[in-house]
Amino acid sequence: MNKTTPIRSALTYVALAVITVLMLLPFVWVFFGSFKTQAEFFSDPGAWFPKSFQVQNYVGLFTNGGFGGYMLNSIVVSAIVVVCNVLFSSMAGYALAKLRFRGRAVIFPLVIASMIVPYVALFVPQFVIVVQLGLVNTLMAIALPLLVMPLSVFIMRQFAHGVPFELLEAARLDGAGEPRIFFRIFLPLTGPGLATVAILSFLSSWNNFLWPLVVAQSQDVYTAPVGLAVASQASNTIAFGVLLAGAMVVLLPILILFLFLQKYFIQGVAATGLK
Repeated sequence: MNKTTPIRSALTYVALAVITVLMLLPFVWVFFGSFKTQAEFFSDPGAWFPKSFQVQNYVGLFTNGGFGGYMLNSIVVSAIVVVCNVLFSSMAGYALAKLRFRGRAVIFPLVIASMIVPYVALFVPQFVIVVQLGLVNTLMAIALPLLVMPLSVFIMRQFAHGVPFELLEAARLDGAGEPRIFFRIFLPLTGPGLATVAILSFLSSWNNFLWPLVVAQSQDVYTAPVGLAVASQASNTIAFGVLLAGAMVVLLPILILFLFLQKYFIQGVAATGLK
């Protein structure tokens, strides 16, 4: 068995390397494609490398397409979604795991059930609510359906179970109230869970296309995915270079967030058993 261990390890690393390369190939093609001219896409669509690196696609994306405003809208909406998910889902998870109250046994199954409801099935009731609240064509309307995600509540409840009851009881005996226990004891002990919620809620908001397309009725409130579809079109012709440049710009915040929080994100996924 010991003689085959190095061979198995080598094969494992080779397989992982091959899978990694295959997963990165589309991103590599998009990156190099963002520097191509429109003529190059028509003359040789399958070419990997541009004949000469041109930055006009990136310049035109922000100067002619107004993409900077779309990015700012996405940042504002995503910030609202992340902050609300981190705060409210951690409160809900703490309550469901550590507090005793009537109806707790019913609420959590409802949270789980809401996770399996198709997102598009909620479009009509959500839109009706947004209309009745007078929030149509606002950034708050875009953020509203994602303010508290069921998955975020589930993750924080799982992490809350890992916080010892004895620690919380000791704080209560010392006279600490529930708000102080929550902010001073519970939140610092659930850092990986908070990071996981932050990343998943950011991805859900940042990549959201269909709901902003429905609720945003003017370009002033378009988010980056919707704005990218608008900015890449000119005279009924898709500007492929601009489209790929926008894809790279939209991808950049996701990479930055994951690089800073990947350690906690991996811990959070492992602790909650997410696949």
